[in-house]
Amino acid sequence: MDFQRILLYVALSLTMLMMWEAWQVDYVRPPKTATTQQSNITTGDIPGAPAVSNATPGMTSGTTPNMTSGSASLPDPQIATAAAKMKSAQRIHVTTDLLDIEIDTIGGDIRTARLLAYPTVLHATDDPFVLLNDQGEIHVAQSGLLSSGSDQVTLPTHHDIFSSSANSYTLKEGEDQLEVRLEWQNDSGFKVSKIYTFKRDSYVIQLDQEVNNQSSQNWRGHAYQQLLRQRPAEGSNMFMYTYTGGVLYSELEKYEKIPFEDMEKVNLKQEVENSWVAMIQHYFFSAWIPAERGKVQAYSKTPGNNLFIIGIVDALKEVAAGSHERFSSTLYVGPKLPQRMIPVAKGLELTVDYGLLTVIAEPLDWLLALFNSMLGNWGWSIIFLTLLIKLAFFKLSETSYKSMAHMRKMQPKMVAMKERYGDDRTALNQAMMKLYKEEKINPLGGCLPILLQMPVFIALYWMLMENVEMRQAPFMFWIQDLAAADPYFILPLIMGATMILQMRLNPTPMDPIQAKVMMVLPVVFTFFFAFFPSGLVLYWVVNNILSISQQWYITKRIIQE
Repeated sequence: MDFQRILLYVALSLTMLMMWEAWQVDYVRPPKTATTQQSNITTGDIPGAPAVSNATPGMTSGTTPNMTSGSASLPDPQIATAAAKMKSAQRIHVTTDLLDIEIDTIGGDIRTARLLAYPTVLHATDDPFVLLNDQGEIHVAQSGLLSSGSDQVTLPTHHDIFSSSANSYTLKEGEDQLEVRLEWQNDSGFKVSKIYTFKRDSYVIQLDQEVNNQSSQNWRGHAYQQLLRQRPAEGSNMFMYTYTGGVLYSELEKYEKIPFEDMEKVNLKQEVENSWVAMIQHYFFSAWIPAERGKVQAYSKTPGNNLFIIGIVDALKEVAAGSHERFSSTLYVGPKLPQRMIPVAKGLELTVDYGLLTVIAEPLDWLLALFNSMLGNWGWSIIFLTLLIKLAFFKLSETSYKSMAHMRKMQPKMVAMKERYGDDRTALNQAMMKLYKEEKINPLGGCLPILLQMPVFIALYWMLMENVEMRQAPFMFWIQDLAAADPYFILPLIMGATMILQMRLNPTPMDPIQAKVMMVLPVVFTFFFAFFPSGLVLYWVVNNILSISQQWYITKRIIQE
């Protein structure tokens, strides 16, 4: 098998591997199975169905959502595509330097979270990215208390109504912390305060559910925190796939994805330790982290209307009569920035998912950030990183290009052999092997170095795809967002042209079918790269230009010799 055919298979395999890795995450993983239960909490005890109004946009008269707790069946397609609208009472508006939050007095849910440092559209600073939302594509953070035993007083879940002394809070200049308090009480002598604490320059929100027991009986129960999310519409760009769904981290299993498809098949119900749960998407995510790092119960539910819940029930606590107790947890709502996530909880930085090649992608990410700290431009940082990678593989590339140059030099002899032996493939192959031996040519010498570089290329692909700092990062001229596709397709066309030029430096395949396929390959890759982030295309363009320069010099030298 000649080098061109091997190169073709390697190139196509690279493309297929990228798509296969993305596909198998959602469709090949086996569904979760139930494991050890904690205390006397059952899945049915966990309030799963959100409060949803019947006036749902897009639904015909008489159609109501299927909100049966624990339902794992797919809802009616009309309901699945309709935007749900959650019931709302009084809204409490909270503004910090990084977050614009809306809390609803129904359940004390955090219904809306806008990230002020991340515009939805480039340069639209007055239109921040909305991560949490209770209108349209639902994604909200909920919490509450569960009583343990039928004889216990029922304390508020995320369905109950709280009260607030103010409807607007702002973190003022000179203040480092802002506290928002909601109150609930009943006639039995119980008062529950839900206290949110916001800090300056932080995407972390501290939640304390304080139970003040002024009754004559003890109360035993659990706190729970959950994330409710509607499955997003399918993206149109299959070449820029990123995972959207649930995540469970535990001391034993570490980082596990819980796709919506798994939640539909079976409810997660698992006792875990030092755990947190999250709903992640491209660049951003929300996560609940219990304050106590012991054993908790992770769960998921599918309440219907294409909604999914993942949450945690904390360990059992007792509040004696005449005393008070706090149930604490942490909510992270923000970008996937490792430097911000690492101090919050162990393993939270794993939401920046580089796939199977994390061990390679993380050092590349560190180098890219180092270059950016010196250059102040992510585009030039990618160029310098490309140059560094090229230098690291210089000797391997040299071996590859020498092999190709020798093959090119022997091209006239190989063509003569093909004409001499005609359709006798056995005799032709034997003559070829003899020629390789006489000329001391390794026909695989050009392929193996490329194969060794493939993991680096794939790791770089995922690193650039997952780096939130690349989002809306300008380079120069028409490239104003390295995370978006080139709006004028100039970089992909340059990349295709460099591929054609590089192929002209390679020996021409003797098989006419192979030759035609090799000519089509740049067109195929240009089409693929037209949908890739321009930062990734920039890497390939620079890499190709450096490769062409090196290959041209080596080929010229060997032919002259």
